[in-house]
Amino acid sequence: MKLDRLIWGILLLFIGGVLLLENFGLIEFYWRNVWNFWPIFLIIAGVNILFNRNNSQTGSIVSIAVLVVALSFLFYKGQQEPTRGNWWGNHANKDIDINIDDDDNDNDNDDNSDNDTAFHQLSLSEPFVAADNAKKTILNISGGGISFNLNGETSELINADVKKKHANFSLKKLITDSATVLTFSMDNKKNKFNFGDGGNDVDFKLNKAANWDVYMKLGAGEADFDFTDYKVRTFHFDGGAAALDLKFGDLLPITDVVVKSGVADVKIKIPTNSGCRIKTKTGLSSKDFDGFDKLSDGVYETSNYKTSTKKIFINLDGGLSSFEVNRY
Repeated sequence: MKLDRLIWGILLLFIGGVLLLENFGLIEFYWRNVWNFWPIFLIIAGVNILFNRNNSQTGSIVSIAVLVVALSFLFYKGQQEPTRGNWWGNHANKDIDINIDDDDNDNDNDDNSDNDTAFHQLSLSEPFVAADNAKKTILNISGGGISFNLNGETSELINADVKKKHANFSLKKLITDSATVLTFSMDNKKNKFNFGDGGNDVDFKLNKAANWDVYMKLGAGEADFDFTDYKVRTFHFDGGAAALDLKFGDLLPITDVVVKSGVADVKIKIPTNSGCRIKTKTGLSSKDFDGFDKLSDGVYETSNYKTSTKKIFINLDGGLSSFEVNRY
């Protein structure tokens, strides 16, 4: 057996085994801790390149031994409860060319400039304009190494309370003929290689009167959004390693939910009186769709899908992820 195939097989067994142990409740695993030690994967790749050139049995044994030791270390670290928001993902916002530093970023805690663990508070907001409420409101979110939460409503259009350490954030608004476009983004260029304790936390407050379309691009991070009391027409997530906890209401006739992920833990809650259809393209991912009937390979529906006046469409696309959809 080729060494490359053997190494990939061990990696897949490790990830699948951890996901399975999580699903059975035997362990509590925090994938964000794995990303804190991402250089280990560079070491594994380097050892494989060095010892795979001569195809020697000794080299193969060394490569496998290094891999097993590294995965054992990650398995141990992954079970330690992390500091909230300590995800890594600095390149998730490459396609958005926004670089606006908040004015007080370099001046905060001047008397404590040597304290690398200091956090800074930042509040960003955009006003609610009643004349624009007939339009849809598009919220674009991008970044990495961030913990996002939806923390209640606001009389403004949006509030973002940021607890930041190694990044700058901006919130911009653009008015078009058909929509109000909000862009919340992170610029982490100044501290690309700072992996100290802690991370960035963002607490959003949204206006309940607006009609929301949310598009989220996250390299690595977590999001806990309870949209029960908000009119969310679209939620679209595109990310790498992430943890998502989403809850939707039934204030609109149709809600579209799209989740594309690499290695992720995704939990979605939907109301029982809404009909729901799930389409999946999930590779080796695990699926738990309680209260759904399987119609065909990759297609699931609730029993009231055809008769319900409120419908939720969910599309799930993941490589090695855990997807769970429950009704409440």
